Amino acid sequence: MIKKGVYAAGLSIINDDYTLNVESTISHATSLINKGLHGVFFFGSTGQSQLISITEKKSLISKIANHKLKNHFFLGTGNNSLSETIDLIRYSFEYGFKDFLIMPPAYYKGNTDHGVFEFYKRIISKVPKIKIILYNFEKLSGYKFSPEIVTKLAESYPDNIIGCKDSSYNLFENLKIKNFLMFPGTEAKLLNGLELGCAGCISAITNVTHSLARKVFDDFEKQIKQTHNEKLIKVRKTFDNYNLISALHSYMSEKDKVFSNLLPPLVLLNNDEKNELLNELKKLQLKVNGELAA
Repeated sequence: MIKKGVYAAGLSIINDDYTLNVESTISHATSLINKGLHGVFFFGSTGQSQLISITEKKSLISKIANHKLKNHFFLGTGNNSLSETIDLIRYSFEYGFKDFLIMPPAYYKGNTDHGVFEFYKRIISKVPKIKIILYNFEKLSGYKFSPEIVTKLAESYPDNIIGCKDSSYNLFENLKIKNFLMFPGTEAKLLNGLELGCAGCISAITNVTHSLARKVFDDFEKQIKQTHNEKLIKVRKTFDNYNLISALHSYMSEKDKVFSNLLPPLVLLNNDEKNELLNELKKLQLKVNGELAA
């Protein structure tokens, strides 16, 4: 089960023929945990989930079922179809996965609190033992969770709705629900969130800042002076100047060409953007205790 910590929205590695490279995707997630992260979510926004087929998702799920780090792996659903979302969850349950990061369906605008409540209600009715992290990301879903709808869901289904990833940043500072895990969607708000009682963060850029973010988390837990948070925020702000998926893959592909492919319409940064990103990150000297954080 997911608990307090620093998590990555894991990258998906794509082959030259635009299929999912299951083994490399798992290998990357494994390396992030070995470098300090508490866990990795497959098939979140950063993992190009909306562009990856259900068949490919199931292939990865079956592969990680017996992995030694299975308890550190979590799943997003990333699908607009309610029936396919439920099908993927049921399939995952067969392999022992019960914790899911679930965003409301995107595309149709004007979603209401009532409609979103019904979406989660239907999932829970079909899979009563599921544990759900709500995914609040208006920029992609077109819907922003209000404190009222989150509270209603958590109170209606206290055994199922266990937390929220807040990438719209309208919840983490003020919403207080007992036994509820709140995760800001950026490590730039990690320390502030921890000070307010949040559980940690789930972030795209921890694919790069894994060691740095873990250091900030550990220093908070040990109640010792923070010496790395300023750099952590600067790295995040540097990536925030670009499309995050494009920037991450462009940066990572400098070290390993396996990261060079994205599923259309996503593309890598152009050469000028990439060089600008690399130069800015070089200035920040990403090191924690002598270890490169990327």
